[in-house]
Amino acid sequence: MHDGRRVLAIAQKSGVVHALDPDDGGKILWQTRIGKGGALGGSEWGSAADGERIYVANSDVRFTRDGTRQLDSTQGGGLFGLDLASGKIAMEVPPVPCGDRRQCSPALSAAVSLIPGVVFSGSVSGFLRAYATDGKLLWEFDTAQDFKAVNGVPAHGGAIDGPGPVIAGGMLYTNAGYGQWSGVAGNVLLAFEVGTE
Repeated sequence: MHDGRRVLAIAQKSGVVHALDPDDGGKILWQTRIGKGGALGGSEWGSAADGERIYVANSDVRFTRDGTRQLDSTQGGGLFGLDLASGKIAMEVPPVPCGDRRQCSPALSAAVSLIPGVVFSGSVSGFLRAYATDGKLLWEFDTAQDFKAVNGVPAHGGAIDGPGPVIAGGMLYTNAGYGQWSGVAGNVLLAFEVGTE
C-alpha cells in the first residue's frame, strides 16, 4: 500500500477475503464477504494484488437439486476488486449468465491473473475474459470449441478451472477443459499474442 504498511490478504472458499497485519502478529485488519462459500465456493484457486487492491474471483458452484449433479446455470460467479487498506469493494463484475449453454455455470473457479491495469479471469462456462481494473470488459474468448492442435491431436476447450492464465513475453497461455464437477471436459493449452487492429 502507498502508506508503506504491509498487508497479507487472502481469499478463502468460505467466501470471505481476509487482510492481516504481518507486522503486528497477524492482527485482522478487515474481512469482506464476496460469496456464499462452500466446498466449491468462494475463492478456490487464488487471487492477485497490485498494491492498491486484491482481485478475487467467486466460484460458488452449485448443482441442481434433482440429484443429477448437473451444474446450476443460475448460481455462482462474480469478480471483485477490494481496496487493500479498507476491504471495501471498489470494483465488482456481476456473474455472466449462461444463456442456453449446456453444462454451464457462471462460476469463476480459476485463479485470477493480473498485469498492470488488466485482470484476467477464466470461467466454468469456458470463457476467458479480461477486465480493466474499473470492471470494464476489454476482451473475451470462448474456449469451448474445437481447435486444430499443433501436434495434430483432436483438441477441444471447455471449463476453465485451477490455475489462472500465465502472461509472459507478450503472450498469454491458458488451459481449457475441466470435466470434474460436471464441467465441460477438454484438452487444450491455448496461446494468445497481443494483436494490433
